[in-house]
Amino acid sequence: MNKMNFKLNSLTVLGIVSLVTATFGLSISAVHSQSVSTVTVDGSSTVFPITEAAAEDFQKAQRGRVRVTVGVSGTGGGFKKFCRGETDISGASRPILQKEIDACKAAGIRYVELPVAYDALTVVVHPQNSWAKNLTVAELKKIWEPGAQGKVNNWNQIRNGFPNAPLKLFGPGANSGTFDYFTEAVVGKAKSSRGDFTASEDDNVLVQGVSRDKNALGYFGYAYYAENKNKLKAVPVNGVLPSEATVKNGSYNPLSRPIFIYVSSKSIDKPEVKQFVQFYLQNAAKFSQEVKYVALPASAYTTAQNHFNKKRYGTIFGGQESVGLKIEELLSREAKE
Repeated sequence: MNKMNFKLNSLTVLGIVSLVTATFGLSISAVHSQSVSTVTVDGSSTVFPITEAAAEDFQKAQRGRVRVTVGVSGTGGGFKKFCRGETDISGASRPILQKEIDACKAAGIRYVELPVAYDALTVVVHPQNSWAKNLTVAELKKIWEPGAQGKVNNWNQIRNGFPNAPLKLFGPGANSGTFDYFTEAVVGKAKSSRGDFTASEDDNVLVQGVSRDKNALGYFGYAYYAENKNKLKAVPVNGVLPSEATVKNGSYNPLSRPIFIYVSSKSIDKPEVKQFVQFYLQNAAKFSQEVKYVALPASAYTTAQNHFNKKRYGTIFGGQESVGLKIEELLSREAKE
């Protein structure tokens, strides 16, 4: 009997200990989950590399107290979520457009527009392409304009002397700010493009597409080219290759452009959002260089910090795309709502 009682008592004690341990563990887990704040970012695949770098370093510095999620819905897709109040920050490879301004206003969302770097939008071909040593803006227009659909399908249609080879095109999807900017700069009207090309909001898909086809041509942000130089060849545009020097001196035109983050008025006072944006801007020059974008002058990041701290809402672009904007012009404009 005594042995039986001992076993029963032991099992009872073990059961109680297990229950207490499980409950205590759940309590610790619940407390821990409550103490982790989240910053939600979405938007441009072009801005993604720099934001991801900022998020990784910030999360390390916070030692798990803050989680930063970075999505890639494209600039347009990101603004849709942002103007519905679903995200704290939106990455954009072009300025906010009038329809997006209107959508945000209808939802009571204001925003601080913060330039974080300059990008050289890069036209790329396969490394074995030996003929496209330079393309003019006029030739790019000939390739990409709506009227080229179903008609300009061969390299020899672009320029005499180019080979009789099929032209395979890869480019960003319609929700991409890169698509908007490129079509504005090259064709003359945003979103005005042929539709018979392989499109994706994920630039890595475009990299893979061009790298696998000798006759391919595509375009995307410079960081994705720099990361894949062994698989791709950059094409000079009007005789100028994209680089830090040609972006800074303004000669890589019209495909140099500022890239941005937009911070929601509904999130700007959250401590975790404030800390992340401040950290981002303080280190944006370093992050830009790490992912192969062109850092802004130090004074630009100081100005951006002041605009953020003072909640200077609005955009300097008035809801319009701005092609070929030089860094000095960007910094001299005043934001308006």
